[in-house]
Amino acid sequence: MRLSAITLDCPDPLALAAFYRRATGLETHPKSDADFAGLNGPHGLYIGFQRVADYRAPSWPDQAVPQQLHLCFTVDEELTDAEARLLALGAGKPDQQPHEGRWRVLTDPAGHPFCIVSK
Repeated sequence: MRLSAITLDCPDPLALAAFYRRATGLETHPKSDADFAGLNGPHGLYIGFQRVADYRAPSWPDQAVPQQLHLCFTVDEELTDAEARLLALGAGKPDQQPHEGRWRVLTDPAGHPFCIVSK
């Protein structure tokens, strides 16, 4: 068994795919549309974004609306530089940062938390 795809619920699949495309450099899947968009990742891993009616963003670290999952990305640059780049692309930064010296918790434009870790 091999993991082939990860799909995130969101209100606007094309916008969220564009954020992650700019953040990661992955290519947009050619059949992306307003209801389901995707990025082609390395080794065949596909990241999908599906439209969900009445989407409610996770409320991390509060669990009123659970995060359900989060993604972790290794960055080649310093954490501070990567954080600044991602914030400029539209990421958010929650006040709570459990281990800010080792990784940073950010949120994508749809509210999903994700972490960045330096090599």
